[in-house]
Amino acid sequence: MKKNTPWPLPAIIITAFLLLLSIASLLYLGMDRQKADYVADIYQDGILIKSIPLNHVPQTETFTITGENGCSNTIEVRKGSIAIISADCPDKLCVHQGFISDSRLPITCLPNRLVIQLRPAGEPGQNTSTPDIITY
Repeated sequence: MKKNTPWPLPAIIITAFLLLLSIASLLYLGMDRQKADYVADIYQDGILIKSIPLNHVPQTETFTITGENGCSNTIEVRKGSIAIISADCPDKLCVHQGFISDSRLPITCLPNRLVIQLRPAGEPGQNTSTPDIITY
């Protein structure tokens, strides 16, 4: 019968390192980051139609953007966040996305060809004549 031997030292060190790395990653992803100053760029059919600095909104503002064939999106802007609160598209995924306050994920309404994208306030707007890494 074989006797149970304790783990070898290198296996313990590697396991401890991976465990600490996992915990540090989870803490980093879960902590509140300092709120950056964002500008919401609203595009329809790939054309920039409006830019709104989110931290300089004095009060809640609601407006409607009408596109081709009478399709419309109602957008609400609050201090630090923006959302599509009403749309006449069939699936309403853009409405269900809710308010966004960082640039991780844009709001898109594909049937109405509307995109709301946040960018840090210090960056200039995208110039469509200059290729980026995706279109290059």
